[in-house]
Amino acid sequence: MNRRVKAYKSALELIGKTPLLKLNKIVKNIPGNFYAKVEAFNPGHSNKDRIALHIIESAEKKGLINPGGTIIETTSGNTGFSLAMVSIIKGYNCILAVSSKSSPDKIDMLKAMGAKVYVCPAHVSADDDRSYYQVAKRLHEEIKGSFYINQYFNNLNIEAHYKTTGPEIWDQTGGSITHLVASSGTGGTISGIARFLKEQNPKIKIIGVDAYGSVLKKYHETQEFDEDEIYPYRIEGLGKNLIPTATDFDIIDMFEKVSDEESAHTSREIALKEGLFVGYTSGAAMQAVKQLSKQRLFDKNSNVVMIFCDHGSRYMSKIYSDKWMYDQGFFDSEKTALEKPIEYIK
Repeated sequence: MNRRVKAYKSALELIGKTPLLKLNKIVKNIPGNFYAKVEAFNPGHSNKDRIALHIIESAEKKGLINPGGTIIETTSGNTGFSLAMVSIIKGYNCILAVSSKSSPDKIDMLKAMGAKVYVCPAHVSADDDRSYYQVAKRLHEEIKGSFYINQYFNNLNIEAHYKTTGPEIWDQTGGSITHLVASSGTGGTISGIARFLKEQNPKIKIIGVDAYGSVLKKYHETQEFDEDEIYPYRIEGLGKNLIPTATDFDIIDMFEKVSDEESAHTSREIALKEGLFVGYTSGAAMQAVKQLSKQRLFDKNSNVVMIFCDHGSRYMSKIYSDKWMYDQGFFDSEKTALEKPIEYIK
């Protein structure tokens, strides 16, 4: 007897439609209802799958990339992984300029996915020839027929989330969402979701999460690019030392800054209290909610959605490594290692 096999044609069909999960223990003492949009359920384990597929397929339709061509991009790791995954399935080469701030785990994953990786110094200006922005541009100029994704300045970054993530959240909350909290790097995720949600209900508050050492919050408030705001920080995929045009600042209501240390500890807390193994920017989003709750931003009727961008496996050598946490001085306060001692049976 013939039975119809129910299988997806490729990993690309698994992108999107990620679950919305109610948080419980970590928000126990905060008024309101809090939900995580868990983007690690994408096949590439992050929200960047959405833009990788959308931008590449848009380029294909416009004839901007040909079979066997080369995809080039600047990335802190997640976009690169998603592009490498899409490139394998569609038959493209993939070259990535990566910040040295990216975890070794992410860099190893990119190599495992067949990408050619250039690791560039993190703490140089955006216009420095060694920066990952300039390295990607140079490679694009040198490699004939290559296609440069350019996520920081590509409106398709916003469009991908306007068409997918925004409608998903609206549907999953039954239109009851009152606040969106999302880390802002390129700004495509928060801007695309916000654009869709504001069209449905302009009263929804859009809150961007920024890092100390980044220029985004001050630029949003003053429209001034202040180089004095820039200094090294550890969170990957959050904040910027330039102003991305993929960020629609007009549609974001406010930014909240979070620290490296508190975001790292909160990431670990999510794992221990909610059983969700999430990345650094997820901890940053949750940390922002904690801080905003002290400002009485939420009440019992609030329905707050946070974007949990990626999976914790990409940070094993960083925030989930006690040694790394000690080396950063993150255990110098009253906070101590969260993991239980390992016992070896001989």
